Amino acid sequence: MRYSREHKQETHDRIVKKASVRLREKGAHGIGVADLMKEAGLTHGGFYAHFDSREALVIEAFAYAMDRSMEHWRKQSDQVAPEKQLTQIVETYLSTLHRDNPGHGCSIPALGAEIARESPKTRKAFAGKLDEMIEMMTDYIPNLPRKAARKQAIATLATMAGTMLLARIAGSSELSDEVLKAGRDSALDGAKREPKVAAKKPKQN
Repeated sequence: MRYSREHKQETHDRIVKKASVRLREKGAHGIGVADLMKEAGLTHGGFYAHFDSREALVIEAFAYAMDRSMEHWRKQSDQVAPEKQLTQIVETYLSTLHRDNPGHGCSIPALGAEIARESPKTRKAFAGKLDEMIEMMTDYIPNLPRKAARKQAIATLATMAGTMLLARIAGSSELSDEVLKAGRDSALDGAKREPKVAAKKPKQN
């Protein structure tokens, strides 16, 4: 039985979507192709009709996950005034809801350490999406020149991702909640700093 191109694409997208959740829950090496295809209602043998390799699926799946994170940021930022957008994103990101649902959260704390050990092709794809995230966050820091805002965006995102990783290590505990609060405070304090103005050199006669 031959399927239409549209049906094949829908199936492909369904596999990617399910894989993106499993990747964030179980890690890059915690999902098996057979189990994933079964969950998608397909046979193991049908995998290679959609992907050249397991690596190709991993790349698509985490790219999908990161795109969803950025889409979530857009929706969150649209709900508030421009000067409150970064605060909204930080507070939503560093929440117990995000901590307790890694399968539907940001890929950086869920997969970052593993991706760093993957192939150059996989790392390059992840780095490309990471740069998109940084650029998007830079847009939410309007009180600084672009170069300085990007530097602050990198620091803020690093604080957010690192905080989430530590909070998940601590589990649902008082320590975890303490980590989340400290991370929120640090990320927001850093983003609210006024730009440093270089001292003017005295004119020489």
